[in-house]
Amino acid sequence: MGDRRLERVNPPHLAPPTGFSHGVRAPAGTMVFLAGQTALDGAGRIVGEGIVEQFERALGNLLDVAAASGAGPGDLAKLTVFAVDVADYRLHAREIGRVWKRLVGGEYPAMAVIGATRLWDETALVEIEGIAVVR
Repeated sequence: MGDRRLERVNPPHLAPPTGFSHGVRAPAGTMVFLAGQTALDGAGRIVGEGIVEQFERALGNLLDVAAASGAGPGDLAKLTVFAVDVADYRLHAREIGRVWKRLVGGEYPAMAVIGATRLWDETALVEIEGIAVVR
């Protein structure tokens, strides 16, 4: 941890993680708590026809908040994805993964996907919240 980067912790006796890390150890730094972001545009309307488009917009919104706080994609330590249809999320996991790699890269924070009956924005299919560590 001498280089002050986030360290992904994936014990070999656990199932190999795909699209997430089992744990993330952060060096000393400032924690940034990122509120849940949906696919809202600047006018407050949900945009995107399906889960992949909405995931991309929600993740982009979250990354914009992180950047405004001084955090980059590599500083994401923990994310929670709330999806109104987890089966649909899983069905589109490869496409969502491509969006992730394009916007964030190949490093994954500790993550969870949680099924939700509905989100605050009634037409939202996905909401993403997180924690970043700025060094």
